[in-house]
Amino acid sequence: MYQQTHNFSLKSSNTFGISAIAKHYLTVDSPEELIRFLRENNPAGKEKRLFLGAGSNLLFVNNFDGLIIHPEIPGIRLITENKDIVEVEAGAGVVWDNFVDSCVKKGWGGVENLSLIPGNVGAVPVQNIGAYGAEVESVIAEVRGVNLDTLENKSFNPAECKFGYRTSIFKVELKEQFMVTSVVFRLSKQPEYRLEYGALETEVCKFGEKNLQNIRKAVIAIRESKLPDPMKIGNAGSFFKNPVVSEAAANALKNVYPDLPVYPVGSGLVKIAAGWIIEKAGWKGKSIGNAAVHDKQALVLINNGGASGKEIFELSEIILKDVLLKFNIELEREVQVIGD
Repeated sequence: MYQQTHNFSLKSSNTFGISAIAKHYLTVDSPEELIRFLRENNPAGKEKRLFLGAGSNLLFVNNFDGLIIHPEIPGIRLITENKDIVEVEAGAGVVWDNFVDSCVKKGWGGVENLSLIPGNVGAVPVQNIGAYGAEVESVIAEVRGVNLDTLENKSFNPAECKFGYRTSIFKVELKEQFMVTSVVFRLSKQPEYRLEYGALETEVCKFGEKNLQNIRKAVIAIRESKLPDPMKIGNAGSFFKNPVVSEAAANALKNVYPDLPVYPVGSGLVKIAAGWIIEKAGWKGKSIGNAAVHDKQALVLINNGGASGKEIFELSEIILKDVLLKFNIELEREVQVIGD
């Protein structure tokens, strides 16, 4: 079924806990219901659209004068299996960490490093999530969804998704046009563990042998030690992307800051830890009004209570300008700003 509400409060629909109003808010529980709504109401091309899952990667700075579509498409379904791999389809409305937990319990490897990332499955390929040395694009076999302009179901293979660092075709070329309804993942029954990132291997060993369950436990422990629970403190996780720069630029910075964390990404490029840079610039734990930088992880901006989206955005602007001045590095927001 589908259900449409007008002048819908978004305060509980975004993890920052920002007060904002959506002109129209639609929930759908299947691709067919989405298509039926569009045929019956024909809003395509007439107003702005936004696909909203758990609201864990966006910041409302104004009310949304358009149609928000919230997919509640459920289900985890095994498609195919052999002695080495499984392919499993998850609906866009499935909570991502619930899906990870299910896979780990079944012994399916490939998503364990992505434990406890907030959000729903529908946002996973859009954002091309990644953490602790793992990128979700490596386990996506197919992305399925609906083109809101043609009212057709369509699927994309990994090459067609145009995955990049925290981006995809769904975030750029097909933004507001294509809504993900499910994702097919190809997972391994004989997984290779990825433990090279940071102190992950050390943390895993605290739980015993190296296996999927202990990797998941270790990732959760690390994340919980650094990142605030959005149910208690409004936040959207990592607010900024880790910048990718040339090896030469990174080496020049390391001459000044020998402890600068860098991670090679190939082709003469390296990724620098944005949280480290922001902390080094003196912003960790600082606040402006009701918006603040988290005191345990400088990559996270938080709502200290009653902050507006504009307050948090303005804090991010000041940080961007300060980092550029001090390090000559242009940070980018990972969080999507709505209504700027």
